Amino acid sequence: MTTTTQPVKPSDLTYSHQTLKRAERALACTSFKLPLFIAMKTDSVPLPNIAHKTGMERGYTQKPLSEQKTERDLMWLISVGILRREVDGQGITDSFRLTPLGRQIIGKWEDIGSELPHPSWWDRLVNTLTRWLRLPLL
Repeated sequence: MTTTTQPVKPSDLTYSHQTLKRAERALACTSFKLPLFIAMKTDSVPLPNIAHKTGMERGYTQKPLSEQKTERDLMWLISVGILRREVDGQGITDSFRLTPLGRQIIGKWEDIGSELPHPSWWDRLVNTLTRWLRLPLL
C-alpha cells in the first residue's frame, strides 16, 4: 500500500505571534513598496530590477536605492523569514522570492489595501535595534 502526501500550502503553516509581529514590523519599516512583494509571490525578482531608478519606476521602492542598500535591506528580510534567495544550477542568484511566511503576510496586506502599513515610531525603534545592534530577534 502506498501513501501519497499532499504538498504543504503556505496557508497551512502556522507561525507564532512573535514571528508574525517581527516579520510585519520588518516589512513595514522597509523602503520597499507592496508591488515588489506582490511580484515576488509569483516570480523571483532580480536585484537590478529593485535598485536605482529602475526600482522606483517599477513601483518597488519609494526612492532610488543603491544596489548595496537594496541588498542589505533584502538580506534583513531574509533574516526575519520573509524572503529567500533564488538558487539555480550554478548556485545562489541575485534574485529574491517570498517564503511561505512572506506569502501569508503579503496576502493579508494585499487584501486590505495598496500600501504596506506605516510603522509607529516604536516599531521603527525596535526594528532598528534588532537589526543593527544584532539583538535577539524580537
